[in-house]
Amino acid sequence: MVAARSRAVNRGRQGGEILKTDLSNREARRIALAAQGFADRAPAGRIDSRHFDRLFDRVKVVQLDSVNVAVRAHYMPAFSRLGPYPPERLDAYAYRKRRLFEAWGHVASLLPVEHYPLLRHRMEAAGARVAHAFGERGDYVEAVYREVAERGPLSASDLRDPGRPRNRPWWGRSDGKRALEWLFAAGRLAASRGGNFVRFYDLTERVIPAHVLSLPAPETADAQRELLRLAGGALGIATAADLADYYRIRMPQARPRLQELVEEGELLAARVEGWSRPAFLRREARTPRRMRAGALLSPFDSLIWHRDRTERLFGFHYRIEIYVPEPERQYGYYVYPFLIGDALAARVDVKADRARGALLVRGAYREAGSDPDVVAVALAAQLRSMASWLKLGKVIVERRGNLAARLRRAAG
Repeated sequence: MVAARSRAVNRGRQGGEILKTDLSNREARRIALAAQGFADRAPAGRIDSRHFDRLFDRVKVVQLDSVNVAVRAHYMPAFSRLGPYPPERLDAYAYRKRRLFEAWGHVASLLPVEHYPLLRHRMEAAGARVAHAFGERGDYVEAVYREVAERGPLSASDLRDPGRPRNRPWWGRSDGKRALEWLFAAGRLAASRGGNFVRFYDLTERVIPAHVLSLPAPETADAQRELLRLAGGALGIATAADLADYYRIRMPQARPRLQELVEEGELLAARVEGWSRPAFLRREARTPRRMRAGALLSPFDSLIWHRDRTERLFGFHYRIEIYVPEPERQYGYYVYPFLIGDALAARVDVKADRARGALLVRGAYREAGSDPDVVAVALAAQLRSMASWLKLGKVIVERRGNLAARLRRAAG
């Protein structure tokens, strides 16, 4: 139904050219990379707020994660696209300048503060669940809220009564942490970060700028449609499931909103070689003729976080193995895919070994069909850049993996 209707829509022009909606997989891959900012040249000078503006205009959402094997996950997408920069500059952009806010976007995420109204419907739904979650302890939640109002910003450990620890299903969280998280999810509190990635909670009106809070909250359907439009811009080309996953919208809610976006001409129905499901192409999509990208990618980079799409686009099967017992891991604990040109050509298990002042590569693997010498030289350059960025003096490559020997020679 969508495909039939789109044949008329797709004859519209963009930039003087008829948009092509029957795509090879390689064309789709380049559209996706351009949408995520990998077709842009890395800045030559100082990285500042203008570059972060452009980054978030591209990717929309950056995932937060507590694992710190090499560097916190939310710092890595900027490095992958912009090159070395002071991580504290991103912190200042997010929290001091209040250009970003934390929310459940994809999962725990940083998003442009202007998008705050688009998630208000989720916060209202979460607020309705608080009383049920705490039952008779609702008075405790309100006491926590009043304490933050009086003394905030506070971490969970700062509470006068942090509450008793809990076992599963709350992963050992105390009642105080649970209360703060529920109030955060409900939008009554907002968050910032301190040292060691500690989350501090404060009244929303003391964190989110007043001009943003004064904006009307869209109805749920309108907010979901806009989130899916934003996802279309960030992905470039995607299936319905890909688009829904970007902001974690359930498929029954996503399908009618996507139909509306096609009818409005915001998304175009498309077909991609080798894809078993219909695709949606953003109206402004561009297909670079050449890709010169070279980037290490966090396991939580938005280019690859939907693993099925990663395999469909790049032929790259990727699963994070943090929770896999060590003897059963195929590639390693915290593995970074390596992008060169328009291919994911290798993967490396990387750790910042600060005691030795080294970026440690515990395993290096190239993908079938890639030139091992070309990949090793390009990857070594990226690893040296990452080591310098993290203030580590050298790169040490261990022996595990089919690329390790060449990479060790290239890394010097």
